[in-house]
Amino acid sequence: MVHAQFDPTARQALAAAAVDAKTRKDLTWQELADAAGLSAAFVTAAVLGQHALPEKSAAAVADLLGLGGDAAMLLQTIPTRGSIPGGVPTDPTIYRFYEMLQVYGTTLKALVHEQFGDGIISAINFELDVKKVADPEGGERAVITLDGKYLPTKPF
Repeated sequence: MVHAQFDPTARQALAAAAVDAKTRKDLTWQELADAAGLSAAFVTAAVLGQHALPEKSAAAVADLLGLGGDAAMLLQTIPTRGSIPGGVPTDPTIYRFYEMLQVYGTTLKALVHEQFGDGIISAINFELDVKKVADPEGGERAVITLDGKYLPTKPF
């Protein structure tokens, strides 16, 4: 992993170039993940600038996308996380997640604290999965699994 000074503008430019290359080559996020040897959620987040990829994974992704220069190195840099600028998100898909947390955030907190006690769910020791399933009433449903390690608050 590269611990060099992170340049957010270079990483943003790489994300844009990577998405462009992915589209032009008609690749899926899963195909990138398969090349990297990691989950689709992690690789997608990494390509979009939210995670650092291990060296071999970064090289495989950069190669599959046909990105030259410093692409593999940039994919290894530790980013400044947070992909949504301040305020209420305006993208409809991202806004629905925001809306879900506005409606169910306090419920999730209450249930987590009731079952686990005072603490948090890690977004570092974390897994994410998205699946498409048939809706018994017709159409499709999105099943999103957020699987984070519980970290209790430690008194000091």
